[in-house]
Amino acid sequence: MMDIEQLTNVIEQTDPYKHYGKILRVVGIMIESLGPAANIGEVCFIYSESNNKEPILSEVVGFNHEKIILMPYTEVTEIGPGCLVEATGKPLTIKVGRSLIGHVVDALGNKLDKTSLPKGLKTYVTENAPPNPMLRPPITDPIQVGVRAIDSLLTVGKGQRIGIFAGSGVGKSTLLGMIARNSEADINVIALIGERGREVREFIEKDLGEEGLKKTIVVVATSDQPALMRIKGAYTATAISEYFRDLGLTVNLMMDSVTRVAMAQREIGLAVGEPPTTKGYTPSVFATLPKLLERTGTNKHSSITAFYTVLVDGDDMNEPIADTVRGILDGHFVLDRKLAEIGQYPAINILKSISRVMPQVVDKGHLHYAQKIRHLMGVYDEKSDLIQIGAYKHGTDQEIDQAIRYHRDIQSFLKQETLETEPFDHSIQTMKQLIDGEDT
Repeated sequence: MMDIEQLTNVIEQTDPYKHYGKILRVVGIMIESLGPAANIGEVCFIYSESNNKEPILSEVVGFNHEKIILMPYTEVTEIGPGCLVEATGKPLTIKVGRSLIGHVVDALGNKLDKTSLPKGLKTYVTENAPPNPMLRPPITDPIQVGVRAIDSLLTVGKGQRIGIFAGSGVGKSTLLGMIARNSEADINVIALIGERGREVREFIEKDLGEEGLKKTIVVVATSDQPALMRIKGAYTATAISEYFRDLGLTVNLMMDSVTRVAMAQREIGLAVGEPPTTKGYTPSVFATLPKLLERTGTNKHSSITAFYTVLVDGDDMNEPIADTVRGILDGHFVLDRKLAEIGQYPAINILKSISRVMPQVVDKGHLHYAQKIRHLMGVYDEKSDLIQIGAYKHGTDQEIDQAIRYHRDIQSFLKQETLETEPFDHSIQTMKQLIDGEDT
């Protein structure tokens, strides 16, 4: 119970007046208001002329002299000059808890099917600082992903952050669905950012499936929603992951895609007057990405293993967002269109992919076999043109002969059906048998 002195302090600090500003102009996705006093990142209510309308949620994203620049979370309708703006004094918060598992929510944490949220949820802030680097435990244990090619040759550690780089239609969503269903993580948080509305339900029902949804929370911000909602979708999914990590659970965060988050931030940056720098992206894009991506990983409670898909236009791996994300994360998986075209799924190009923490989380035997297979694949790839046209004569080079002998078995090993489940230990055992069986 609060004593009299505490109650007195609360009463003294309470402002009995509500402070309002008023709309001056709306330009594109930007709303300019004269007042009220508010800080960057603070949520404001905009009241339309119609008294029966719900207030429009917006956020302070900048200032212009004495004026406040706001961006709405929803479409702007029935707003005109003189509409009142009320500051809440708080940043965006969401409701989160164990009872949210198995549900699909929007970027503001509300149920997407418009039903009420389950009971027993706690209020949680969406924007948090990344863990202190000196307080992050090192990544020492592997985590089962359930995809044979990844568990054996690109082993992921608990708390690792991976980029999945691919063009459109190469199998990103299918791969994420496989990871969500087969991973040994306690809970999955999947963020679908900038997706087509049609694909959302398809992903949930087809790629994720009923079994996958039982231990998953899906956060959706479709491509038709305002830029701020798409960015908040990424922050909300990350905040939900942080909440469960602090409870001591092992979390998988899958975001599809971080490129669309960057595009949404570019929209906002250009609207508030930032100069376009690299290929039209504003400086705030390159400041936002590290802040968002560094929030995942390990902390003293548990870990968030994160998979971020990156769309590469024309399969250009060196475009600005791909280059920036690759420099921040702890590894990357490259999905190759050529492999997809010949029916090899998942279409992971092993030679172009890397897991930077793999040497720390697997034993020497596992690493030896993985390096042996990578070497054989590299030798075959280097001489593939000669082999394909029949210019290579068998017996000329022992290493090339060996690579040719193993090639078909390695390709079969890397293929995996979408609904095929492969335990981690079985993947490693199969990889060892592949090499030892041929050697004997």
